[in-house]
Amino acid sequence: MSAVPAAAPVAPSVPELLQRCRELVRPALGEAVGRLHPWVGEMASYAFGWCEVGGAPAAAPGGKGVRQALAVLGAEAAGAPGAAGVPAAVAVELVHTFSLLHDDIMDADAMRRGRPAVWKAYGTGPAVLAGDALFALAVQTLAAAPAGPGALRRLSATLADLLRGQADDLLFAARPWTGPGRVPLVAYRTMAADKTGSLLGCAAALGAVLGGAPPATADALDRAGRHLGVAFQIVDDVLGLWGDPAVTGKPVHADLRERKKTYPVLAALEAPGPDSRRLAALLESGGDPARAAALVEAAGGRRAALAEARDRITAAEAALGTASLHPPAEALLRALPAFLLDRDL
Repeated sequence: MSAVPAAAPVAPSVPELLQRCRELVRPALGEAVGRLHPWVGEMASYAFGWCEVGGAPAAAPGGKGVRQALAVLGAEAAGAPGAAGVPAAVAVELVHTFSLLHDDIMDADAMRRGRPAVWKAYGTGPAVLAGDALFALAVQTLAAAPAGPGALRRLSATLADLLRGQADDLLFAARPWTGPGRVPLVAYRTMAADKTGSLLGCAAALGAVLGGAPPATADALDRAGRHLGVAFQIVDDVLGLWGDPAVTGKPVHADLRERKKTYPVLAALEAPGPDSRRLAALLESGGDPARAAALVEAAGGRRAALAEARDRITAAEAALGTASLHPPAEALLRALPAFLLDRDL
């Protein structure tokens, strides 16, 4: 079952693009991780899916490499070789993995991509240390790159946004489902733009900066990436409610059990009608998550979430249209959203 039933066909070049970018970035990413303390490096390698606990080689599922691809495409959109964006890709991938290590601890998520999360495999303290090491390594990597100072200013601003978004996400869990203290959809959009969108936008913008693009081009790519990130987060929310755990790597309905304020649930609660009222009562009483997910769908939460994701893709495309980009890279940047939104449930 498709996350977006009416999505346009995925451009055949997108999977090849992601593979090309992963292959371009992987040696530099491995070299960077190799500079860490051996034990910390093992935890980082486990997080990337390169090894098992103890260091034995593994080929565990990793991410699609979207941030890496955006950094490489950012450089190519500026007319530079994709290799110019590799330091940006490495830095952003390190920051992203650092955030996942810490997020899993804060959210008490025991699984990540079908394997025990780093904190479950190695312990909470070691996982925090590994995340800190990846953060420091990201800064070191970018500082050594051409145009490093300007790139670091962008990365530091992004980190502030990312942490603000994570803080809001944690605080949302303690807020009520209904009433004056509820989380409105506008607050969710701001949180998602900070927590997820900021790093996607930063990836594309950093690649452009290292590729020699003017600030206006980097800013346009940043805006496009932020909109794409909100769409990406919303689709993740949809998958968290109705996705196959074998695909998502997490237990179904985990977000509901943890009282996470995801877009489909918030949209359903804002909808008029009896299903919305029944959902509110069920959530407030801590009722059956499977029943809650069914009510979210009946109240239109899934439909509203996917509509918002499509609107964000339209906004991302509009942002790309404000910059003068190298045509082949621009075409691939425009092809990415359909691929990301067409993930299977």
